[in-house]
Amino acid sequence: HLFLLYSSSAQPNNSDILLKKSMIEKKLEESGEKARLEDHLRQQLIECGWKDELKKYCLELIRNKGLETINLEELVEELLPKGRALVPTKVKEDLLSKIKDYLENDQDYKRLTGL
Repeated sequence: HLFLLYSSSAQPNNSDILLKKSMIEKKLEESGEKARLEDHLRQQLIECGWKDELKKYCLELIRNKGLETINLEELVEELLPKGRALVPTKVKEDLLSKIKDYLENDQDYKRLTGL
């Protein structure tokens, strides 16, 4: 989705993708759009019940492993993949759409990428 922004006439290599990813991240950060997108995402995750689901899973992990034996690193290691898997496809698609719309309307980005 997001990385379909490069020219379809040439196969991108990893350095092209990393460069574009870096450019996108920088542009979103500098413009303040990243913070707006994060707020929007946070709200969507709360509304769809993601936060509650992940909280339940966290409590279950602590109960199963024991509060005295589990540490923060182990907890994060277990929660990250679960948290990513629990994000609804619609939420991911909505976020990518917002990023794409923002970039398509950004003159600097258009000039840099030839869009």
